[in-house]
Amino acid sequence: MEPFDWKTRYGQLIMSAREAMEQIKSGDSIFIGTGCGQPQHLVRALIEHGEHIYDAHIIHLLTMGEAPYASERFREKFKMNSFFIAENVRGAFEQGIGDYTPIFLSDIPRQFESGRIPLEVALISVTPPDVNGLCSLGVSVDIVKSAAANARLVIAQVNPSMPRTLGNSFIHVNSIDAMVPYDEPIITVEPLASSDVLRRIGRNLGRLIEDGSTIECGIGRIPQAMAEFLHDKKDLGVHTEMFGDWIIELIECGAVTCSKKTINHGKVVASFCMGSQTLYDYINNNPFFEFHPTEYVNDPFIIAQHDKMVGINVGLEIDLTGQVCADSLGYKFYSGIGGQVDFIRGCARSRGGKPIIAMPSTAKDDTVSRIVPKLTDGAGVVTTRGDVHYVVTEYGIAYLHGKSIRERVLSLVNIAHPKFRKELIQAAKAQRYIQPDQIELEWDKVRYPSELERYDTLRDGTEIFFRPAKPTDDSALAEMLYSLSPTSVRRRYFTHTRTFPQKDVQKLTNIDYDQNLAIVGVVPGPEGEEEIVAIAQYFLDPKTMIAEVAFIVQDEWQDKGMGSLLLDYLTRIAKDRGVKSFYATVLPSNKAMLSIFYNSGYKINTEFDGDCYTITYELIKNHNAT
Repeated sequence: MEPFDWKTRYGQLIMSAREAMEQIKSGDSIFIGTGCGQPQHLVRALIEHGEHIYDAHIIHLLTMGEAPYASERFREKFKMNSFFIAENVRGAFEQGIGDYTPIFLSDIPRQFESGRIPLEVALISVTPPDVNGLCSLGVSVDIVKSAAANARLVIAQVNPSMPRTLGNSFIHVNSIDAMVPYDEPIITVEPLASSDVLRRIGRNLGRLIEDGSTIECGIGRIPQAMAEFLHDKKDLGVHTEMFGDWIIELIECGAVTCSKKTINHGKVVASFCMGSQTLYDYINNNPFFEFHPTEYVNDPFIIAQHDKMVGINVGLEIDLTGQVCADSLGYKFYSGIGGQVDFIRGCARSRGGKPIIAMPSTAKDDTVSRIVPKLTDGAGVVTTRGDVHYVVTEYGIAYLHGKSIRERVLSLVNIAHPKFRKELIQAAKAQRYIQPDQIELEWDKVRYPSELERYDTLRDGTEIFFRPAKPTDDSALAEMLYSLSPTSVRRRYFTHTRTFPQKDVQKLTNIDYDQNLAIVGVVPGPEGEEEIVAIAQYFLDPKTMIAEVAFIVQDEWQDKGMGSLLLDYLTRIAKDRGVKSFYATVLPSNKAMLSIFYNSGYKINTEFDGDCYTITYELIKNHNAT
């Protein structure tokens, strides 16, 4: 079969870049195609052959190629308006060249359609047309399709190197006014190596993503770092405004199948991508991928229709109340709102959804905290304190939605860099966000021992997560303590009634993890949050290396083997740390706890003083226990 000769069929539309530029008038609003789909040849021609153009308005979202129109010497010829400030124009904005329009990505197409942002010209990049006259917009569909539909003049660089992407990604030649054939490599963005900090963030994100979830990842290095921690997941889907090379490894390892997606079943859905040539070859004519315009992909209503929708977006800083700045560094605009709020709100309305803000805890080589008492002067709020749900740093996960200011402060301090935690607590006290008696640890010396986190299985098959207690556990622990029956309270505290005020409970959760160690058993709560159902503690005398041990298990979780698992695990931790022996005080009526000690596999010594037993044992295994 003869190859399709599109140049002959559509010869009346074909012209050189110079001829195409002659059709642009002074004062026109000129849209430039997005991301790695930027029509580089047309952009160069706009400068080289635009001698007759003055006071033109350049409009774009995010472009990855050169931006010569942003130069000081073209200030009188081109006025720039950007919805997102990329690296190629950031310097120009710092010099006061151009305007920034903060807007939700999902709202931009309506601005074009309504004429509030008028477009006279659209410079786009497409594949050669097929026999039906359809050209694919390739790696960037996003707002390009809407721009082309609403511009008076559409000039398309027809580039055979552009991957042919499928979905709602086509424009017919009848909608193109000038076709400029020019073959050049598509702009590539090579994956960057992950740092230890990013990998730790990726690991924490991986903990939040369940099998069968549909994920969205914003721009940056965090998605690439996260990918390696999703390899063991099953049946993940993807519905995202953009993706990079990370998606290949997740498809190839079988983690991403899209088989459990609620809508667009069996398809990866995106509006644009940025990556290596390997990625572009991978998506070319690949029916597993569907590219759709922004008004579909970023519509919170569409996003919310996915069950277990997980949106991962980045922030620049967050204050202690949960306000997230993502587009500026103080008064200096740095990036853009993009699709962050679209996905935060869409995921929040998804059944089982998780909206996530991820960021390193510090900037500028650990000299600046990204978790701050108040946002930097001039910083704008992108995600409000009412919208924020999960916040993730390399130090852990904070869940803020529906939480009080005090709870938010403690959660965010807990995932801040240790060197900044004391000043954050002190600032929160000064602002009366927390009580004056809130315990302050020497956080630069106290390290949360994440290596002690582990999963185990109870006798009835329930999976339980054991981890060291955190300062943020005080409310959840108080809730568990108040739920105890009078019998359980008496067995633990030797009294029939007891109150658990915050000033006392925080002593159980603000610990040094050395002389005072507490391990909690947690299960998922009704909204996916952690619910504490047990706590085991030891209090060490460093002089004798002898520790007192105590346990509490919530009534409904008793008689499932929880106490035995906690005692065994706490004993192993203490033994590894050089603790010589444990002792505990147990009431005679507490038959279950006595049984746990006697069946522990250690040689138990027992003394009775007429009221209670004192149990002691050396931390040396002896399977002939008495």
